Amino acid sequence: MSQPALDASPQTTSPAVAMSGAVTTFCHEVEAALASGTPGAIPDPLLRQVLTAAVKAYAAKVEDAGQNLAPFEENAVTATEALVAACAMVQAADLNLLDMAMWFRRAGPSA
Repeated sequence: MSQPALDASPQTTSPAVAMSGAVTTFCHEVEAALASGTPGAIPDPLLRQVLTAAVKAYAAKVEDAGQNLAPFEENAVTATEALVAACAMVQAADLNLLDMAMWFRRAGPSA
């Protein structure tokens, strides 16, 4: 899998347009790898970089808005996919279920 450039020249495109192009490229590459049964083609460092940026952006937007933001479109991921990712993030952040219980309803109803 080729690594898409996540930074574009600010002189030629706006940040939103550059991000949109990079995200589209990354998503197409991921969809192709998953469809062909080769998730190993997705480089771990790139996946971590994208996931880290997405989690930080999501948390900042939720904090700024004071309410939940749908993390993905309805039915875009399976329950298993959501739980695999959530459990990995909980473990990576050195959290436990009691920590999760305290934060679970913090942001209010879903947007």
